Amino acid sequence: MAAVAGVAAAGSLASATEVEKDEKISRDVTNLQDVPLFAGSTQLGRLVFISGTGADAASVHDIRKDTDFVLKKMEKRLIDAGSSMEKVLKVTVFLDDLADFEGMNEIYKGRFGKNPPARSTVAVAKGGIPGKSILEIDCIAYV
Repeated sequence: MAAVAGVAAAGSLASATEVEKDEKISRDVTNLQDVPLFAGSTQLGRLVFISGTGADAASVHDIRKDTDFVLKKMEKRLIDAGSSMEKVLKVTVFLDDLADFEGMNEIYKGRFGKNPPARSTVAVAKGGIPGKSILEIDCIAYV
């Protein structure tokens, strides 16, 4: 059984390599003083990767308002890439304080349609989220 899984994984790697050669990779790059820093979104084939999105300057340090702001910002990036919240496959949520988990969930639930994506939620060390945000969310979707 393990050998079959290994063969399947090796086949997947070959497929990923072929996609990389044949598919256009597009990036929405954020620059810092004219030097590429990171891509706000990257697309490879039908997959869309949205970088961590925080509330930063808009943060009011209210987990419900900040979560709503971040999810709307992430949705705009998805739409700009030709995707949508309903096409999100995986989400990672980074919280400044695990005590905000319930409040974040109140706003998060229902935002991804009837079939929500897989999700990981991580509480980071105090001050572990860049900027002034109290949460950051990234995702992987398809077009």
